[in-house]
Amino acid sequence: MKTEQPLQSDEPVAYDANGNPLYSHPQQVDELVGSKNQTVHVIRPTEPEKPAISEVVKLKNERSKQAFPNLNLSDGEYVISAVRRHPIGLVLPLLLGGILVTISFIALFNSDMITKSLELNGNSISQLVIMFLIILFISLVSIVTYVAYYVYTNNKFFLTNESVIQEIQTSLFSKNEQTVSLANIEDASYVQDNLIQQIFDYGSIRLSTEGDETTYRFTYVSSPKQHIAVLNNAVEAFKNGRPVEDN
Repeated sequence: MKTEQPLQSDEPVAYDANGNPLYSHPQQVDELVGSKNQTVHVIRPTEPEKPAISEVVKLKNERSKQAFPNLNLSDGEYVISAVRRHPIGLVLPLLLGGILVTISFIALFNSDMITKSLELNGNSISQLVIMFLIILFISLVSIVTYVAYYVYTNNKFFLTNESVIQEIQTSLFSKNEQTVSLANIEDASYVQDNLIQQIFDYGSIRLSTEGDETTYRFTYVSSPKQHIAVLNNAVEAFKNGRPVEDN
């Protein structure tokens, strides 16, 4: 005669003296629950291995560091293009400075006539004072013109195979640098606002980034359409994991 096996049930069949339930079969332990309490130790190398850099990239990196020593380039980073400002932005300050200096020199060579016209009796002391003031004015105009030239030309924009670097010179002693990774650039475009900008082929470059939605601008850019095309190609290649090719 066959012995019937008791049906396994999740309900307890009895209780012990302490009130703990007794089951007809061993209670199964969920392995997943037990695994939650396990501690996993990950061993990290004290000196992580650096990514392999090809000899071609190393050569480009060395050349970029020699050509642009002020840039803080990482290992394997090199400059693809250096965007300069259009010289048209210097026309007004240089023209104004040149006119003022020319007029001042004319006045300097005719200081005796100026002295007589001011009714200072034409004595040598008065004439020397006039000459000194004119020379001082020429010096001030020359310094201001040079500062305008220095500030304008030292605003630079660089595209590398990893990032965009903008050097901003706001005054003779005020300078800062902004670096944006190609991975963070969401949109890159250019603007030419009027007919003069289209005729002389210059305009503004505009970059917007993801996340913080910061906008970066660089004005008076020569051939902005060409630079934006190179920049967009570099951003697309970087985000897709392809090598960023230089021109």
